[in-house]
Amino acid sequence: MSHTPHRRHVPVIIVGGGQAGLSVSYYLTRAGIEHRVFERHRRFHSWRENRWDSFCLVTPNWQCRLPGHPYSGDDPDGFMLKDEIVAYAEAFAASFDPPLSEGVVVNRITRHTDWYSVKTPEGTWSCDQVVIATGGYDQPIVPPYADRLDPSITQLHSRDYRRPSQLPEGATLVVGTGQSGVQIMEDLVRDGRKVHLAVGPAPRSPRKYRGRDATDWLYDMGHYDITIREHPDPVKALTQTNHYMSGRDGGKEIDLRRFALEDDVSLYGSLADMEWQTIRFLPDLDKNLDDADKSYVGIRDQIDAYIAKEGIDAPEEPPFVKVWRPEREVTEIDAAAEGITSIVWSIGFRPDYSWIDVDVFDERGKPVYDRGVTAVPGFYFIGLGWLNTWGSGRFLGIDEDSRFLAGEISRLHAHQPVAEQA
Repeated sequence: MSHTPHRRHVPVIIVGGGQAGLSVSYYLTRAGIEHRVFERHRRFHSWRENRWDSFCLVTPNWQCRLPGHPYSGDDPDGFMLKDEIVAYAEAFAASFDPPLSEGVVVNRITRHTDWYSVKTPEGTWSCDQVVIATGGYDQPIVPPYADRLDPSITQLHSRDYRRPSQLPEGATLVVGTGQSGVQIMEDLVRDGRKVHLAVGPAPRSPRKYRGRDATDWLYDMGHYDITIREHPDPVKALTQTNHYMSGRDGGKEIDLRRFALEDDVSLYGSLADMEWQTIRFLPDLDKNLDDADKSYVGIRDQIDAYIAKEGIDAPEEPPFVKVWRPEREVTEIDAAAEGITSIVWSIGFRPDYSWIDVDVFDERGKPVYDRGVTAVPGFYFIGLGWLNTWGSGRFLGIDEDSRFLAGEISRLHAHQPVAEQA
């Protein structure tokens, strides 16, 4: 293969300088494979800039297992705060000095006969293999009807939320009850804010149960080793919102019923529509709460069964009790009457792969791969949820995933003609 002279060539290009991309870089560096990492912002940008001030991990620190750099602090069962997470990730990067170019946007990737062109504002590169490590959080989701809301009501996406003082005085409607939604709701409550919460279908999890963190039990049970191939319901695994709980204050579970009972929080069903000051909800609050609790109790039952099977001596827990139920389904409110002056959208993100001109997507635009390896030779994805296991998009599983992918890259690299490896 010959490359156009003005193109710079490197055997492997990684797009994305977060923990996923740099984990692959770690193993390629160890293998002596020349490569380049392009990051449009600074490395670990999403940890630095896309989290609120009080953000902390939801999984315990012991699950932070970046390659060659497992958590080594004095609080393995704690939950690192945002600045601590950045410091941990930075120490990992410093441990091997990745070939990283920051502030470089990749505008286009195109597949040629046996190589790829990677176009950036600084010029075009060529390479034999490409790793996409940009994650799935490119485009914040806000429904079209948000444009019909009274413009005097401040709207903010969870990606841009930092602290309660960003919002005007008055009540806030938080839309969505995934991990971000419930934690932002609590952040506002702790600030003395009145919160209205649109409760979606997200499941919830126990935090501490029978003497240990629930994630400790699930790890011992082999839950995190289950691959997407082995999962009994892979469609559910790939589409279900993460279970909500919190790492704040040393870790705790979040029962929305208790917030409705004890705190200044009003619960509604899923958001349906809005028009000027009128906000409408689906009549599914009772169902969504019940479904979240069904997941919660199901995890407890799995742990109970494991304890009984293994004959483990563990303290007993009282049975779960629903402390509150909605007397009726409120399907419409007037924002002005309720004093709502702001909305925080916490309903997720969509990935943006429009810059990738390679045939690796299905009819819905989702990448198709097996453990990150696509059907197109030399094209890979890393850092996505359930790439292989539950931990694939998290600190827990990225070491295994990146080591596997680096092995695939190494095998193909070894079969490249010598002239192309030069």
